Amino acid sequence: MSTAIGRGDLDTLVRLVDELAGTADWEGLLFLRDRSRAALERGLQLWPAAEYAEYRLALEAPGAWAGPLVVEGAGRFALGPLWEVAASSHSWDEIRQHVPPGPARSLAAHERVVRGENLVGDVTIDPGVLDLPAVLQDWEPAYPVAVFHADRADFPSPPPPALESLVLPPAGQPVEDEESVEALVALARPWAEQSNGRVESVLVEGGTGEAIAALGHREVPAGEIEPAAALAWMAWAAASGGAYARRRGTAAGRLAAWWAAVVVTGGEWPVEPEALGKALATVRWVAWRPPGFTAGWDLHLAGEIPAEGLGFAVAATDRRRETEEEGTAEEG
Repeated sequence: MSTAIGRGDLDTLVRLVDELAGTADWEGLLFLRDRSRAALERGLQLWPAAEYAEYRLALEAPGAWAGPLVVEGAGRFALGPLWEVAASSHSWDEIRQHVPPGPARSLAAHERVVRGENLVGDVTIDPGVLDLPAVLQDWEPAYPVAVFHADRADFPSPPPPALESLVLPPAGQPVEDEESVEALVALARPWAEQSNGRVESVLVEGGTGEAIAALGHREVPAGEIEPAAALAWMAWAAASGGAYARRRGTAAGRLAAWWAAVVVTGGEWPVEPEALGKALATVRWVAWRPPGFTAGWDLHLAGEIPAEGLGFAVAATDRRRETEEEGTAEEG
């Protein structure tokens, strides 16, 4: 190890990370992380080895080793934030006493919540970080969650809806409501600002058809979906970094989805969970896709609030650059 670090031999160090993780030598893996990080002071760019060592520790090591890595800013260049990585492979009981105080602790806890754990009553979880129930509500979906591996990660989307061609009415008259438009755009803002994509949303007089038409379409594949499915799609998009942006994680995605749902239904924050579930059920939700869309990351959702005569729609897409090798797996 010392020879590889002295030479700045990154390839050897990465292979050594694999060997140490494969033999469950967690102490050796942590030592490699520390030495690789310290080498930066001598101008050796070994941070990828340090990051990879942290990732494998968070993913595979017992809670006593993984928990201390769950801190804000950790895993900046990993396949996902380390609070999500650690929570994907450890129960809360396994890591809770080892995770330091701070925002990342609450994020890790809520990653366990979206995976089905009931953490109501755990006073060590700071409610000021994610002001959400520490248990899934009966009206919420089974959120699609990240699955991390040693050398890759899978980010499954919700089940694709059944879509049929829909001829749209004329575009609806725009309604000035910056908060609603912003809440929908925020679901996929990193795709547009940090990656290769774009996102836009509208609120109009009319219904889902008028809203989708306001985005410039005349005919699209579309289909009604359940409120839980709509929430799952919003959370999935908000969790994702798209092609190149940093992933935010499913817990953060759930928060963004709740916020968007509260805003477009005219609610107030903090929201009573039961009230939000009822409000979501009053909306007619439609999934759709623009003509010609084939692959990439996408969020195309519309909603109609009959009681107010309003419709809204969001369109977000992202994809890898054309210069990249064909056949790269897409997240959506």
